[in-house]
Amino acid sequence: MDHVTPLASKCRVASPHDSVSNSECGYTFHSPYTTPQGILVNLSSFAGTCEELAVYDSNSSPALYIRIVKRRESKEKPLSDSEGGEGQEEKELASGVTKLGVGVEGGFQSEKDMFETISTYSIVVLESGNKVLAELPYDESTKTDFPTQVSLSADSIIHHAGMAVQQDLKAWELDDEPKPVSKYFENLPFVENGKMISPNPNDWKCEISGDKENLWLNLSDGFIGGGRKNWDGSGGSNGALDHFVEAGEKYPLVVKLGTITEDIDTADCYSYAKDEDGPVKIPNLAELLARRGIKVAGLQKTVKSTAELEVELNATYAFDAITESGANLVPVSGPGLQGLQNLGNSCYINTAVQLLLGGTVAELSARYGTAAGSQVTSHPFLKIAPNAAADDILCQTTKLANALTSGIFAGPLPDSAAVTDEKSAATDPKYRLAPRMFKQAVAKNHAEFRTGQQQDSAEFLRYFLETLDRAELGARGTRLTNKADSSKDAPLSSWLFGHKITSRLVCSADNLVKYNDGAPETLFSLPIRLEESEKTDDSSDAAPDNKRQKSDVEGSTDVPTVTFKACLNAWAGTSELEGVRWPHLKNNVHTASVQNRLANFPRYLLVHLQRYELGPDWVPRKLEVNIDMPQQIDLEFLKTSRVKGETLVPEEDENAVADSSTPAAPAGPTIDENAVGQLMGMGFNINGCKRALMAVGGSNVEAAMDWIFEHNCDPDFNDPLPESGTDEGRAQLVGSPFVESDVDEGTVMSLVENLGCFTADQVRAALKHCDGASDRAADWLFSHMDDLDGAIAALKSKQNVAPPISSGPSPSLDDGEGKYTLVGLISHIGKNTGSGHYVCHLLKDGKWVIFNDEKVALSESPPLEHAYVYLFQRNDSIGSPDASF
Repeated sequence: MDHVTPLASKCRVASPHDSVSNSECGYTFHSPYTTPQGILVNLSSFAGTCEELAVYDSNSSPALYIRIVKRRESKEKPLSDSEGGEGQEEKELASGVTKLGVGVEGGFQSEKDMFETISTYSIVVLESGNKVLAELPYDESTKTDFPTQVSLSADSIIHHAGMAVQQDLKAWELDDEPKPVSKYFENLPFVENGKMISPNPNDWKCEISGDKENLWLNLSDGFIGGGRKNWDGSGGSNGALDHFVEAGEKYPLVVKLGTITEDIDTADCYSYAKDEDGPVKIPNLAELLARRGIKVAGLQKTVKSTAELEVELNATYAFDAITESGANLVPVSGPGLQGLQNLGNSCYINTAVQLLLGGTVAELSARYGTAAGSQVTSHPFLKIAPNAAADDILCQTTKLANALTSGIFAGPLPDSAAVTDEKSAATDPKYRLAPRMFKQAVAKNHAEFRTGQQQDSAEFLRYFLETLDRAELGARGTRLTNKADSSKDAPLSSWLFGHKITSRLVCSADNLVKYNDGAPETLFSLPIRLEESEKTDDSSDAAPDNKRQKSDVEGSTDVPTVTFKACLNAWAGTSELEGVRWPHLKNNVHTASVQNRLANFPRYLLVHLQRYELGPDWVPRKLEVNIDMPQQIDLEFLKTSRVKGETLVPEEDENAVADSSTPAAPAGPTIDENAVGQLMGMGFNINGCKRALMAVGGSNVEAAMDWIFEHNCDPDFNDPLPESGTDEGRAQLVGSPFVESDVDEGTVMSLVENLGCFTADQVRAALKHCDGASDRAADWLFSHMDDLDGAIAALKSKQNVAPPISSGPSPSLDDGEGKYTLVGLISHIGKNTGSGHYVCHLLKDGKWVIFNDEKVALSESPPLEHAYVYLFQRNDSIGSPDASF
């Protein structure tokens, strides 16, 4: 105790709003369950880490931590030989379940029925070098031996919901309406019956059933009753609700005991009134509680709120046990074969990171992962302060990649992949990896990805690579170095997938040719032309992987098939572009014929098939089509090359005016003078105001303010605005998706007229974001209608002005022979990308493996014809990873 007492004054008591990492290390996936050492949580900063990484500063003073160690133990006796045997669990499941519920008679057994969690705590004094100076057990019998501040701090950490639940709740609440203030709080009846509530939680119990958990206090008459049953049949005794009914429905407001703190907004309050019947806020809660003897000052949260329990219930409900998916699959486990827990509609994230970080892309594994069986605590990207780890993109990407490639968290193989066997050792929390911190770090600034709703996996792939690029740019020369040549900048991760598309334009007036290179892209998006299809009978028996992909086409046996070559030809075919200005013809307008080609062949090619289109009613719908996808492809015919005998547009004419492929329409948006006045009224120069409005579409004051805050220190912020049609003008308006001249204005006007509810600037931004695809642009606009201006403002930070025109690939982009091998794919089951389920398949040592969230198994027949995103590796790079990573 001599080491503890001098440090007591530095301990803090965690409030419900504090971020407390009491369930997982910020640097690794070590948790209280994974090792006998558990995790250490700092009593001052509340940062949780494994012991090896607890002290960041080698010169730091000793500090106090609480060690949290947990293990799961079975409540049941093992089966005898006669009772056991292969398939026993499936038989019990089939014969014992009569209700669709968890933890109720006739339903599935809950985890609480089968297991108990044994938790142990100790107070640790740690000094630099992670040396333990003292460690004392902490429990009910010893807590009084510690200084009061230490005990209060330790208890607040033990009972805190924790960062994991807070992040889940945040995503959950983003999808819900905010809690209303109850209309009954001001005139709530109060029964003067002299009833006072004991400050000792051990004295609380339901006055009907005697239950001592999930207790609710009626704020009118002081009655304590059990909570309502959950949607699956489990939960409380319903005592509080039954009392409300028996009392004539006169006393509707209740509060959950154990959730009350000084911050009354964190208390779990509910209204049983029929016109409210839901969670509410009660502004005078402290006053009502005081009349029952409860003083909120100093109270700490000791139980989970209803929202926290609902998140937990949805996370653990055994849907797979009901569906019996994966009936004939052989489970596998180990390095590169690590499953990921579904956080609730997070399969789009799980599949994307398995594709990129699971070992298939050797360069990303070398940069962010580790060797099989290696420790996960020594990576250079983890060398940051514990408080900064949770929000650091490079740290969280490393944490996830280390877990996937090392295999140290891989659990024992289950007996079968037929059902989710909750009794299996593979379901132990020590083996379950939930990528919450990764999602929080990557998606916190994205309006859609930070929610708990299903999203588009292809869009997340693109967004993650862009986010990773920004983090890597900031770390160049410090945390991120070129491993092959330290004198050069480290390559960005997106360069592995980066490719440019070259457009060849032929003037209809004189047949002169112009080549335009687009900005580097990470996804190679291909159209599917159903007119190129052949009808096939899809009713024959198929492998389980394929059957699941066809769940949306029941009743239809005639599914068209389109070859991958037809998709490539449709993308590369000649199209007509109206209204193009040609500088060498004195800016006269003539039609151009356009062909697209690839300027370079990247090491890895992410192919995105446009399986979704807008129907006649502008509602997205899935194309029911099979793709004849070979596992070896040759794209050499798509390489940019000059046609013999062609004549190019003269360079001197080409540079005289703006991009000659621009249709005869204004290059940028019209600036709203009223918006300029509003911004100038805030104290900004007129040139800066106009520059900001030009960057965000011309009229959005709020988005322009965001742009000003980001760019007001730019050296040219107050300079006169350049002519929008000049190269200088385009170059200086970096960050504006609207001054680009590669959007077809004819398409813009067509969408504005047909959709009827969007401005030209909004449509132009969507088309730019969707690579000119009108169907995807319309889908994007409708999916962002709740905050369209905010979504468009977010695009400006991701879209840069295209680099100077050239006929070859950028020096930063890899190139080689255009022959590729298929090494991974992401498939989607559902009617649109915002619903359904995503599954990943990866080629591992010549065998296909399916990654279905936590389930990892050998695939009998990968669904090549049904996939949404394909990952190809260039043949000449196989076995020869780029050493600079």
